[in-house]
Parts: sequence; C-alpha cells; structure tokens
Amino acid sequence: MKVFVAGGAGYIGSILIPELLAEGYSLKCLDASYFGDKFLRGLGPHPGLEVLKGDTRSFDPSALNGASAVIDLAAISQPDPMDQLGLTIFEDINLRGALRLASLAKRYGVERYVFASTCSVYGFQGGILSERSPLNPIENYGRTKAEAERAILGLSGDGFSVTALRFATVYGLSPKMRFDLVVNGMTLSLFKAGRIRVMRDGTQWRPNVHVRDVAKAILAVLEADVERVRGEVFNVGSNDQNFQVYQLAKLIGDSVGEPYEIEWYGEPDTRSYRVDFSKIAEVLGFKARYTPAEGAREIYEGLKDGIISDCEEAYVIKWYKRLLESGLMAERLIRSGTP
Repeated sequence: MKVFVAGGAGYIGSILIPELLAEGYSLKCLDASYFGDKFLRGLGPHPGLEVLKGDTRSFDPSALNGASAVIDLAAISQPDPMDQLGLTIFEDINLRGALRLASLAKRYGVERYVFASTCSVYGFQGGILSERSPLNPIENYGRTKAEAERAILGLSGDGFSVTALRFATVYGLSPKMRFDLVVNGMTLSLFKAGRIRVMRDGTQWRPNVHVRDVAKAILAVLEADVERVRGEVFNVGSNDQNFQVYQLAKLIGDSVGEPYEIEWYGEPDTRSYRVDFSKIAEVLGFKARYTPAEGAREIYEGLKDGIISDCEEAYVIKWYKRLLESGLMAERLIRSGTP
C-alpha cells in the first residue's frame, strides 16, 4: 500500500514512519520542516520513502497520485491557553489546511483517510467520556480539531473511508522530542532540578498514551476491514491510564528512583476529562503496551545519556510564536477552505 503522511517529521511521525517502513509500506512524507527535518535526514535514502518539503495549505496535489491512504498528522498540536498565537493561525493550519488535504485526497481517489484528532475536544467535563459524548473544547486547539474532524468525517462515504483518532495526551521518547506534554515535561523537570512541576490544583484528570501505542493504533486502522473503520471515531489510549495530574507526578517520581520534590505553579488548569477507550479495544483489538512509568524512565535515561536534550523546538506554542514573530514562517491563508 502507498501511504501519504502529512506532518511525518513531527513527534508522532518520527515514530510512525519507521513502523510503516518496517511493515513494507511505500511512503510519501510531507512536512513543512518548521521544527527541522533532522529525523528524516537521519533515515538516509530509503527505497520505500520519498520526502516532500511542503505545507498542507499549499503543496502540489499531484503528490497524492497513486496513494491508497493518507495519514494527516499536520497541525499546531498543542493547546494555547494564553492565546499567544491567536485563532487565525489555528484555523488556517488545523482546519483549512486539514480540509484542503482531505478534499484533495478524495478527489485523487485515495481510499482511506486517517485524521489525527485529540481528546482535548472534550474540554472540561465530568464522568467518563466516550466517542458518543458531547464535545466541549475550551481553547483554539480543541475547537479547530473538533471542527476539522466534523468536516472531514462529512466527506466519508463509499470509496473514501475517513477515520478520526482522538489521541489521549501522548508521552514517551521520540527522535523529535517534545517537552510540552505532561509526562515528558514532568520528567524533564525531575532530571534538571530534582523537582516535578505540577499545574494547580493537581486534581484535573488527563488520559495518557505512549507515542509508540499511537503509531500502533494508526497501523491498526490502516489494516482493518474498511467497513469497521469508515466514518468512525476512536479514542486512542487505555482505561487504566486516566490519571489526576498529581497522581501522575507521584508515579513519575517514584518510577525513576531518584529523590524529588513537588513544585506547584500556575493558575488552576481549566481542562479536565476522563476518557473511555473501550471502543478501539473492542473493534480493532487495540491494547496499549506501554505505561507512563516506562515512558518516564526511557525519557530520563535518554536525557542522562544525551540522546535527547531540552531545546526551543521541543515546545510547540513557543516555537510557532518565535517563527511568526521573526517572519521565518509565512502565513499562507486559505480563506475558502477549498483546494
């Protein structure tokens, strides 16, 4: 199968691309390289991989010729509670760019489309939330992902199967590391200062999933009978990895085996949600293999061994803000939302 991956040089894509190549898929990887392309260059020439530098808002659609599936990972993939970037760029990339790619994929005869969404679409709610629960996004990331998900699922039908995957908060070691995710950030703070920073008031709930489990979930959708995934939404994670943030901090600190303190910071977080992941287990047989404790240990060891390091590019919102302010990233607005 020939697969077109948008955003393949990012945190998830850096894990997914080698997984797909190992399974024998032929890939085209589109990435704007706003965060660099060191991972892709590190793969070297590979007979199953073609790398294209470009943006979902403006790439040449002929690149979709011959593709049987599209995986859309391209996005500003982090909440922006302080509204540092503003709504326009979220709408431009997360909504209009995503809808352009999906519309073109359908036009070019792509059979399967996997859209990377997020459990942030649930926002702040009590109870255990399933795919049938109402959405309540409370910031621009969640809102634009919810809108894109709804619009792209509306394109699904005979000959064009769309599946939306709502990822829990992702963690774990990746060649393109991120430290603005809760487990990763806590582990970095522990490594650098012997303290784990916890956003007040610590009782907020977060579902969690390892980046390698995310890659396995995407692969499961690609390989499933199309009738089981067409037009479907799946929460991606594990029921036993819903944690309150303070619980998660204790788990991480205890797993590494080093002395630590808890450091409180910030205003009370406004996002809190617990998620039911039964559907993906029942329909696709998906089961998470990794735990936050394992993820914290691998990140801690990676930092200690110098495999990964703290850097500006490891923080999505900060890095986009810098790119916008410096003029290094030209905004190519797509007002119509169409190709």
